[in-house]
Amino acid sequence: MSCGQLNLHSGTGGSLTAVLADLETIWTTAIEKFLDIPVKDLKHYRCILLVPDIYNRQHIKELINLLLNRLGFSAAIAHQESVCATFGSGVASACVVDVGDQKTAVCCVEDGLSYRNSRLWLDYGGRDVTRSLEWLLRKTNFPYKDCNLLDRLDCQLLQELKHSSCHLNKDQSGARLQDVHVQRPDTFSRRYQIRVGEETIQAPMGLFYPQLFGLVGGSLVHTQLRNQGDPEDIHDEHYLLQTQSTQQQVAKAVAEKKAKASSKHGGEGDKTSSDTKPSLEPRHKRAREEAAGGSEAKHRRGAVRLPSASRRGSEPAPLKLMGVDQAILHSIECCASDETKKKMFSCILVVGGGLKFPGAQNFLLHRVRAQLPAKYRNIADTMEVITRPKDQDPQMVCWKGAAVLACLDTTQELWVGQREWRKFGIRILRERSPFVW
Repeated sequence: MSCGQLNLHSGTGGSLTAVLADLETIWTTAIEKFLDIPVKDLKHYRCILLVPDIYNRQHIKELINLLLNRLGFSAAIAHQESVCATFGSGVASACVVDVGDQKTAVCCVEDGLSYRNSRLWLDYGGRDVTRSLEWLLRKTNFPYKDCNLLDRLDCQLLQELKHSSCHLNKDQSGARLQDVHVQRPDTFSRRYQIRVGEETIQAPMGLFYPQLFGLVGGSLVHTQLRNQGDPEDIHDEHYLLQTQSTQQQVAKAVAEKKAKASSKHGGEGDKTSSDTKPSLEPRHKRAREEAAGGSEAKHRRGAVRLPSASRRGSEPAPLKLMGVDQAILHSIECCASDETKKKMFSCILVVGGGLKFPGAQNFLLHRVRAQLPAKYRNIADTMEVITRPKDQDPQMVCWKGAAVLACLDTTQELWVGQREWRKFGIRILRERSPFVW
């Protein structure tokens, strides 16, 4: 996995087939070793697959195929992380902020549905805070000179130092001493004493000022793109849009034709009643005009049969990199109604392990409240930022929500079984998926 998605790349082992084979090995080993369930007994179990809010339909298809056909689960459900986070925290509506190690996702959820236009995906997270802390410590003469972020043990050491020293409490200032213990295999443990100060608040501040991370490259902000289509699912959204557009245009053309015919007959009746003399206009001239009018209407109907290519392929312009607070405001502003926006501002749910710093709850609340639009200032006092719902570890909230989802009575009709998957394939997800497929 990389940045919350399958780690596909052009190098060795970066193909979709290779990544799925690695996932099969990882999941099989974990199930047999930690859950003590033989793979041959998985036919008696069902599973829930948590997918990102901004998902890839092809990846979901391959993962469900892996779970049902290769691992042998009896049934499966795929659901979005943000919705499961609301289930796990026990709230009906919230703006869910998932700060992970490599990504930050923001999405608005109301009554178990994720608003598509509100989904944002930012390519930074807790790993970048660790990297910034290491750079700041080196600037202050960090005594452990051999520290290397590419080394697993050193990276774990820096993460422990980050969780024990970093904070977002503006009232806490000044330098303090802290011990750092370096343990390497087959060597003696070494103890360093370091003096930490402003760098412990500067590093996590990068989540609100991402330019401090020094991120470069292509697009670092992602939104939900349109479906690229699947040959197994012919009745996808492209088919529905085209057929709906064609039906509407045909109905409009028929209505125009009827209106024109009725007005023509009405005009002829009025003319006959007011003037009994026959028309002196040549008959062949009137016939040419009627034929020209009919061909024009026919051409007009044929010209607007399908949407233009520019509209079909149009995608939203890329967004600039923004902090967590700005991403929350942007996501909520993409909601449809003012009533929904008020609900989202009233409850901001923070999950994941990337923002587990002392003072983060009040800091985020003050940041969002200070940038609140004027028409929503009346709800400023009722705003709430939840970082530990029901005193749970925020890293486990989504998994708790998935466990709640499995127990709901309304979920029983959403399970996709092995036989159904082999018969219908990805088409069944359009009927059984709990989110808009």
